[in-house]
Amino acid sequence: MFFSAPGYAAGTIPAGRCGGLREGREEPIRKHGDNSMKTNKIKISGVQAGSIAEELGIEAGDYLVSINGNAICDVFDYRFHTADEFLTLEIEKQNGERWSAEIEKSEEEDLGLEFENPLMDEEKSCKNKCVFCFIDQLPPGMRKTLYYKDDDARLSFLFGNYITMTNLKDEEIERIIRYRMSPINVSVHTTNPALRVKMLNNRFAGDVLQKIKRFTEAGITVNSQIVLCPGLNDGKELDRTLQDLTGLYPQMHSISVVPVGLTRYREGLYPLEPFNRESAAQVVDQVESWQHDLMTKHGSRIVYLADEFYLMAGRPLPSYEAYEDFPQIENGVGMVASFVHETHEALSEIDAGEGKSSLKQISIATGTLFYPIMERLARHVEEKLPNIRLKVYPVENRFFGGQVSVTGLLTGQDLLGTLKGRDLGDVLMLSRNMFRSGTEVLLDDLTRSDLEKELGVPVMISDNRGDAFIGNLISVSEGC
Repeated sequence: MFFSAPGYAAGTIPAGRCGGLREGREEPIRKHGDNSMKTNKIKISGVQAGSIAEELGIEAGDYLVSINGNAICDVFDYRFHTADEFLTLEIEKQNGERWSAEIEKSEEEDLGLEFENPLMDEEKSCKNKCVFCFIDQLPPGMRKTLYYKDDDARLSFLFGNYITMTNLKDEEIERIIRYRMSPINVSVHTTNPALRVKMLNNRFAGDVLQKIKRFTEAGITVNSQIVLCPGLNDGKELDRTLQDLTGLYPQMHSISVVPVGLTRYREGLYPLEPFNRESAAQVVDQVESWQHDLMTKHGSRIVYLADEFYLMAGRPLPSYEAYEDFPQIENGVGMVASFVHETHEALSEIDAGEGKSSLKQISIATGTLFYPIMERLARHVEEKLPNIRLKVYPVENRFFGGQVSVTGLLTGQDLLGTLKGRDLGDVLMLSRNMFRSGTEVLLDDLTRSDLEKELGVPVMISDNRGDAFIGNLISVSEGC
């Protein structure tokens, strides 16, 4: 926020897990020398310790051939066919031998196979040229992966990515329905066919509502996103879109409305205006009116605004309870309310002796939008943890410029530009949102180590949860 073993081939499988378990006995894995059947094979990159796959003697470098006689083309096939309690798994060993094993397991139990690509297939790229696309607004010279646009329904199911469905064929829609792959997250933006064609610059973009209805009528849960652009899909167009989408409740589980993000790299792109205090306030009033009516009718708000709208408008954030089950927190909706609530909860549970070992000064760098909230939180923390002094630095995003003010898009250059030469105390704390997932690499490829070297202070990366934030502060104060 501040923001295995070859011996298994001729041996036995432990009873209670795999192989012949319908009779409650142990049975050797059957090997097949016939290697003539032409099927899709997917290379196995790893096997989880203690898993069914390890017990079977499957190893990294082996190939998955079929499950219950079905060829596996991608993760949808894999997830669907491994959900059965009784499986016949066919594996091709590295020496070309074919093995098959009968497996009995619970529906939820995973086989423990790992694959280099979680999709088990090539990703589908985006075919649109959206007028608001953030990737088109990136400066040149960044790492290649940042310029890749995915638009893959399988990534939507696996990781919560939002898809436009413009490249989703009828047979793929039917497969999602048949496999019950739910939920699906859809970037809608508008249900006006002509306007959506214009906004996505794709003549196949106008049928989004029909495709969504195919999912909802089949019982598939859908979450929707609207990137709101002043003068395009706001005002009456937003009312139209919300009317169409909320009419599909409860299968339309949630709708987020987020402001368009504009950088300074927009030369030659569609002319868009950013939201300001007045226009953001108008959106807040409009959506809150919808929320009131939807609560009365359905007992749920269904539609939620990104935190930026409230912060830009200078309006109080909704209460923690107003976000219900936080269906779109990963989309920046309710993230601030959740963080503030969790921070206060963590502070209320602190024991009298925690965080009192020695006086520590900790610096926190955050985006300019979240700075006022972080500053207020810092003072509450100091009241509860008197041996901690917090200095909060608002960091202007000069790298992207424009109207980009959220913490997660700060770069190493931005941090150094603001913090170099400052007294940062004992530790500088940064949000994990700034770093590439699972790494210590920032958007401009500077790393935590680079920052520590340039700033001369240890850098702590804190997860974006209030309890993690307070726990890290206590760890610093106690010298851990």
